[in-house]
Amino acid sequence: MAPLINRREEMKHHLSIDIETRSSVDLNKAGLYKYAQSPDFEILLFAYQLDDNPVGILDFTKNENLPIIILRALSDPKVIKHAYNAAFEWYCLNQAGYKTPIEQWRCTMAHGLYCGYTAGLDATGKAIGLPQDKQKMTVGKALIRYFCTPCKPTKANGGRIWNQPWHDKVKWELFKDYCKQDVVTEHAILKRLDLFPMPEAEEQLWQMDVLMNACGVRVDTTLIDGALYLDTVSTQKLTDEAISLTGLQNPNSQQQLLQWIRDNGAEADNLQKATVTELLDRDNPDKVQRMLEIRQQLGKTSIKKYVAMDTARGEGDRVRGLTQYYGANRTGRWAGRLVQLQNLPRNYLKTLDYARNLVKAKNYDGVKLLYGNVPDTLSQLIRTAFIPSEGHKFVVADFSAIEARVIAWLAGEQWVNEVFATHGKIYEATASQMFGVPVERIMKGNPEYSLRQKGKVATLALGYQGGTSALIAMGALQMGLTEEELPDIVQRWRQANPRIRDLWYAVEQAALTVMQTAQPQAIRGLIFALEGDLIYGQSFLTVQLPSGRKLFYPKPFLKENQFGKMAIHYYTVGQQTRKWEVTSTYGGKMTENLVQAIARDCLAVTLERVAAKGLQVVFHVHDEVIIDAPMETTVDEVCGLMAEPVPWAPGLVLKGAGFESNYYMKD
Repeated sequence: MAPLINRREEMKHHLSIDIETRSSVDLNKAGLYKYAQSPDFEILLFAYQLDDNPVGILDFTKNENLPIIILRALSDPKVIKHAYNAAFEWYCLNQAGYKTPIEQWRCTMAHGLYCGYTAGLDATGKAIGLPQDKQKMTVGKALIRYFCTPCKPTKANGGRIWNQPWHDKVKWELFKDYCKQDVVTEHAILKRLDLFPMPEAEEQLWQMDVLMNACGVRVDTTLIDGALYLDTVSTQKLTDEAISLTGLQNPNSQQQLLQWIRDNGAEADNLQKATVTELLDRDNPDKVQRMLEIRQQLGKTSIKKYVAMDTARGEGDRVRGLTQYYGANRTGRWAGRLVQLQNLPRNYLKTLDYARNLVKAKNYDGVKLLYGNVPDTLSQLIRTAFIPSEGHKFVVADFSAIEARVIAWLAGEQWVNEVFATHGKIYEATASQMFGVPVERIMKGNPEYSLRQKGKVATLALGYQGGTSALIAMGALQMGLTEEELPDIVQRWRQANPRIRDLWYAVEQAALTVMQTAQPQAIRGLIFALEGDLIYGQSFLTVQLPSGRKLFYPKPFLKENQFGKMAIHYYTVGQQTRKWEVTSTYGGKMTENLVQAIARDCLAVTLERVAAKGLQVVFHVHDEVIIDAPMETTVDEVCGLMAEPVPWAPGLVLKGAGFESNYYMKD
């Protein structure tokens, strides 16, 4: 049979692989790397398909060996290895002694995410239009539970902790069929995706991501142990105080506590986190105020991140697998995994070193005496649990105002570009443009300085066609602004940024014109197009970015939106439902996608530059890179790499700011 040929990789063969494995480590909680590092980890089944040949399967429990042709293929650069979530197969095979370089692998899941599809083999198959057998999927999950996870030893099963193939031969044969079917599904998805190839640069970026995740980052086990201990002590003391204060047997019961609060002279509809924060600002009876404080402290969930670190900690006290390539479907940005790096609590303590030492010493009284709120202190120290390798330091660098820079560059808003090319005071400059005040007057000590706050919130909130609600969501009211003055801020900002305002409508019109005429449209270095195939019936609205990467909007169509306006609709994973469903978009939202996507591509360029210098990025968060660096590495060196011109973005002025530390923190 003819091999599946990728147009970028002609004359190469393709090997699709799916393995079934087992380990006593919980894969979902601890992640791939600790799972495969477990002493009892083993490969059970190995299914494969070379080019378009029939699927083969090997039973490793029967000591069946890989055929020579497959064994050689694993390290042959002329054979491209494919798998769905290929990082799993690659790492597990290497752990089992089958050496296979990551450079020779391609990930069908990453390719699907690149094309706008969802994650998960079954979910991607459904989204892409493959026939679905829900019963078979249910059976497959049950078989994984039966053979791949430890079972509870009982008298009936002879006290065993693993179900072996001979314990249920019928199930085992079904499991082999299931494994083979995964290869068939992955191969079918691959064929469909191959018509819409990933750029080589993205394939290399995925490989870099896998290697970064496999390296992982060291964690401070003493700090983690101390934090878990102090949390237990704190929780017990706060619970005891709550019982004493209220007389309730279970003060954690929302219903009981809510009634107690009402009985003691305060009104409350519920005890959700946001409600408790609001109630604390009221003039409450002393007993109620203290109970609300206790409720707030007990509601701190950041301790879960310490637990997650401890659970995922593997060889060398390192946590691996913290980032997900293309985790954000619409932009291609990375997402957090296991510890969820994207929402780490900020730290405001000025004495982090001292606080860390108290926690490491498990000194509850010291933490309580100096910082008062023990749960909040533990929360602020979460970041500091990440530490560099022995003899190294962290160099942490972040792009300065990258989204504001990118949108101004993309729109051609020249005055903003000039600000970033000179003094960089974008909030002051924005206020100056909005209110006609010389920028020199907007400085501390002058009455005009109050305008800076308006410039700041406008810059942060209004770049993507937002109005007063966007200002409120950005915290305008908490900044001291009144709701009455918000419409004026919106109007002034739009008048001051006409090119950005025009960009929203140009983006929307280009997309609508493509949908109406099927003809490509080019604006501001972006190319909008309809792409599809007649063989499998796939269709996409695509936007080619300046980097060459494309954003994909699957199965697009035109329909009136909730406002009665003709709008682009497409399929995606719903943020709330996590299901494959229809959503709509508009100019401002698409502009946000594009700007964040370009910012992501700038980060990708930086990651490549850092790697070329031989430096190890251990993780990155949003637009920030964290490097496990030799002591001689300087912050200026890394920030210099971030500020270098991007080849595909002439005129885009970037700037990095950073610091060095013995642990991760928010500077």
